[in-house]
Amino acid sequence: MKFSLRNSFRWSIFISIVTFVLACLFTVASTSILVGVSWGVGMLIVIFLVITGIVFDMMGLAAAAASEAPFHGMASERVRGAKQAIQIVRNADRFSNFCNDVVGDVASVISGAATAAVVIKLMSTVGDGNGALSTAVSVVFTALVSAMTVGGKALGKSFSIHHATDIVLYIGKLFYFLERRFKLRLLRTKRKQKTNSVKRGNKRARTNQPA
Repeated sequence: MKFSLRNSFRWSIFISIVTFVLACLFTVASTSILVGVSWGVGMLIVIFLVITGIVFDMMGLAAAAASEAPFHGMASERVRGAKQAIQIVRNADRFSNFCNDVVGDVASVISGAATAAVVIKLMSTVGDGNGALSTAVSVVFTALVSAMTVGGKALGKSFSIHHATDIVLYIGKLFYFLERRFKLRLLRTKRKQKTNSVKRGNKRARTNQPA
């Protein structure tokens, strides 16, 4: 597939703007929620953010690892979501970029900030002014969230590679539902370009035709 520097540059600018907007929205939402809840509920929110990052990381890797061929057979049998799955695989670079680098990384950053807010709430509840204890609690909570994130993504990567077709088909079914119910098309159809050998063969055939 031909590489276009202009399209890549435009996509980079677009995805940077989207990342900025999503990061602002997620940060404001998580901060507003954490203000009025206990540290226990705040920790559940942190876990939710971690799981969100893991799930989107799995989706992005599955799109990059999946092959397009199985979905053509499914589409010929009119399997729901098969055509959308083909679009996902053909747009795997942008789809994985959005899932892994935008949602996944933003969720990881915000979960770290939310963890700090949870630690502050916990120490204010305990009412202990010991600086060493506050530092120890902060280190333990941060390390725990980091371990959950890295361990979860490692497990998710292994699962995504071995079940890429199933995962992409499930995503395709979700896109199919959104298109049918809400008329919302998230990916445009990207046609496969002919290989150079096919192009040369067609050109040679046209050249050899009698005048």
